[in-house]
Formats: sequence, structure tokens, C-alpha cells
Amino acid sequence: MSDYEPEYIEIELEEEPIELCNLLKVLDLAETGGQAKQLIADGYVGVNMELCTVKRKKMYSGDSLHFNGEDFLLTLAEGVTPAVKAEPTPPIEEAPTKRKRSRSRKNKKDSDTGRRPISFG
Repeated sequence: MSDYEPEYIEIELEEEPIELCNLLKVLDLAETGGQAKQLIADGYVGVNMELCTVKRKKMYSGDSLHFNGEDFLLTLAEGVTPAVKAEPTPPIEEAPTKRKRSRSRKNKKDSDTGRRPISFG
């Protein structure tokens, strides 16, 4: 384990969550939204001590941001109600959809013509 204890620059949020790409713009770490997204996609941004490539990652108070050798800690401004973090939705397992054909009556050949009747329903 490393003995690295980062010194954080505190960032007070007026509302949460804020998307990571927007946070980089607000902090003037990127000039445009496109540049912010490119920096994130290229792996130049860390969130909570891990590399993050999710451009629109929702950031909350208590989260940390690492960029260009600087560490930022997000806090809430006084009087702001904390947002409830959404739990990730578990993937839905779809049951196999096999249709069974029920044949209550067989398509018997007509005794006069020798043809089978056609069903449209």
C-alpha cells in the first residue's frame, strides 16, 4: 500500500449530482464540453482514486476528482439537501420465449378434394 495522502481542494456544490464532464468545465479544467469528454475518454481523469472513462458520471458530495496532478473533494454548500444516489438497476433476465403450437384439431385432408384446409387465424 502507498503512503500517499492527497491534499484536496474542496469544491462546494450548490446542487447534486453534477456530471463529470460538466464538473471539468465548471472548474475550468477544460475549455469546452467536447474537450472535457475527450479528456475523460482518453483516461486523464480519476474519480474516487480510480481511473474513470464515463463521461457523464454523476458526481456527488464525498466523491473525489483527480486531474492533472490536483485532487478535488466535492462537498455540499451549506443548506443544500443531499441527493439520493440511485442504485444501479440489475439486468433483467429474460425467460426464453419458446412458443408451443397447440393443435387441437389436425388439418385433415378433405375427403372429396384430397386437399388440406387453409387456416388464417
